[in-house]
Amino acid sequence: MTDRWQYLLVLGACLAITAPLEVFGGGVYRRPGRTLRAVLPVAAVFLIWDEVAVAARVWTYDPAYITGLHIPFGVPIEEVLFFIVIPLCALLTYNAVDDILARMRRR
Repeated sequence: MTDRWQYLLVLGACLAITAPLEVFGGGVYRRPGRTLRAVLPVAAVFLIWDEVAVAARVWTYDPAYITGLHIPFGVPIEEVLFFIVIPLCALLTYNAVDDILARMRRR
């Protein structure tokens, strides 16, 4: 039963784990315009890539692990969220590490 929600649960866990990092490198959630300019173009490219690969039958998505909701062209909503959530988590991590290292250098 929870298998259908597995992909979304993992994405939610990624966000929950990295969200507190905003306190270190504040700038991801507090600067949404900058974040969107960093994430959306890359997400668009990879969504197109996904669609081409699915259409060419290079890969597919196991229906047991997705909700069944799709955007036009047959890409599962989980995959769309993946291309937003994972870069967001990476930005949070990068900003936090950069801020922590900068603080250490000032000491």
